[in-house]
Amino acid sequence: MRQTGLPARRTAHHLLMQITVEHRLMAELVAAGALSDLPPDDRARAQRLALYALRGVDRADRMLKPFLKKNPPPFVMNALRLGVIELCGGEAAHGVVNAYVEIVARNKRTQAMKGLTNAVLRKIAAEGPEGWSKRPVPLTPNWLREPLVAAWGRKAVTAMEAAHFAAAPLDLTAKADPGMVADAVGGTVLPNGTVRVANASQVSSLPGYADGEWWVQDAAAAMPVKLLGDVTGLTVLDLCAAPGGKTMQLANAGARVTALDVSAKRMERVAENLGRVGLMAKTVVSDAFAFDRGDFDAVLLDAPCSATGTIRRHPDLPYAKDGSEFGALIDQQEALIDHALTLLKPGGRLLFCTCSLLPDEGEVQVEAALARHPGLTVVANSVAGLRTEWSTPEGGIRLRPDYWADIGGMDGFYMAVLAKPA
Repeated sequence: MRQTGLPARRTAHHLLMQITVEHRLMAELVAAGALSDLPPDDRARAQRLALYALRGVDRADRMLKPFLKKNPPPFVMNALRLGVIELCGGEAAHGVVNAYVEIVARNKRTQAMKGLTNAVLRKIAAEGPEGWSKRPVPLTPNWLREPLVAAWGRKAVTAMEAAHFAAAPLDLTAKADPGMVADAVGGTVLPNGTVRVANASQVSSLPGYADGEWWVQDAAAAMPVKLLGDVTGLTVLDLCAAPGGKTMQLANAGARVTALDVSAKRMERVAENLGRVGLMAKTVVSDAFAFDRGDFDAVLLDAPCSATGTIRRHPDLPYAKDGSEFGALIDQQEALIDHALTLLKPGGRLLFCTCSLLPDEGEVQVEAALARHPGLTVVANSVAGLRTEWSTPEGGIRLRPDYWADIGGMDGFYMAVLAKPA
C-alpha cells in the first residue's frame, strides 16, 4: 500500500539535498522539473515543506542535538530536519516517523540508520510544538551572518532573522487604484501604496489577475522607481529588466521604456507580464555591455547581486550559496554603473539599486562611483512610505527586512539616483 504523503516528502527531501549538499537554488530545481512528476497538491506540499525546513534549519538542528552524538550523513540529517518541522507543526507522529524512516531505509547507504531515525523522531514527537517554540529564532549561516553583523550590528541582524523566519506575505503593485485592489483581494494598502495580502491563495486565482489590474512585487522592490519622480514622456532604459516589475511601473507611469535582459527566456516572461497588464515597452535581448544606444533620459540599473535581501521569500539562498561569488558580482556592478552612465544624455539620471543587504553592493558602490566620476551627484528624492532614518550618508536609501516588522516587513534593498553632469 502506498503511504499517504510519501511522494511529497521524498520530493521535499530531494530538494533539501540538492540545496544543502549540491548548492542549487530552489528556482533552478523547479525550472528543471523537480516537482513535475507530482500532482498539484503534492507539488505545493513538497515545496512548502522544503521551504519551512530551510527557514528552520538552525532551530531544527538545536532540537536534534541532544539526541545525536554526532551529526549523521546529510541524507539522514535532512530527513530528521523535515521530520522535526512536521512533528513540531502538529502533524501526527505515526505518519511522520514512518515516512522518514522509510526514506532513510530506501537508501542503501543509510538504511542501517533507520533505527536511529525512528528513535530520534519519536523523542522529538514527545517535545512537539512546545519544544519548538522554546528555541530561539534560527540563525543565518555564519558565512553570511558575520558580514551582516559587521555591517549592521548583532541586534539588527537578529531582527532581520526574525523577519526571515516569519517569511513574506504577498505584495502587489496596483495598475490604478491600490484601494480598489486591496478591497478586491482582501488586502491592505501599505504606506508606499503597495497592496499586501496575508495568507494568499494561488496568485492567478485572485481577483484582478486575469484583467491585469496588478502584478506581484515586494514593497521594497516597488520603491526605487518612485525615486525618479514624474517620468511622463521620458525615455527610460531598464538595463537588467527581468522579471519586469520595474518595467511595468515605468510604463504605467507614462515613460517610454526600453527593457533589456541578456536572457531570451526571461525576456519572454517580461513580454508576457506586459501583455497581461496591458502595458507597452520595447524589449531587447542583449548583453548589457553590448548595448550602446545611448541618450536616455534615465537608466534603471537593478544590478545582479547576491540577492541577500530576498531571504524572506528565498530561504534556500544561504544554503545554496557560500559568498564565493561576491567579488565577481561587486566588480560587475561597478562596470555596469560605468557603462550605464555612457547611455545617459547630459543631465540624465541613473537609478542604481540592488536587492542586497551588503553595503559593498549598495552604499559602497555609490561612494566609489562618485569618486570615479567627477561631477556625478546624488539626487535627493522623497517617496511616500520612506522614513528619514532609512536615508544613508552618501545620499541613498537603505531598506531592511526588519523595517515595517509590525506589518510584515519588506525585502532588503538599496537604491540611489545619480545625476550625470549636464
